Amino acid sequence: MKAAEIKGLNTEELQEKLVAQVKEYDRMKLTHAISPLENSSQIKSVRRDIARMKTELRLRELNK
Repeated sequence: MKAAEIKGLNTEELQEKLVAQVKEYDRMKLTHAISPLENSSQIKSVRRDIARMKTELRLRELNK
């Protein structure tokens, strides 16, 4: 997910997507521990998406 896409979402949608991405990240880590994923770089991209979302939420909180 690109930063521009994240900025286009409203706060509620962003929080919902963040929760979904965290669940996906946890599932991917568990799956990768049991049997390696075909493309393990997906874990890295999901982790970075989570960081982008948290950053945007924090910026919105500070700008209120």
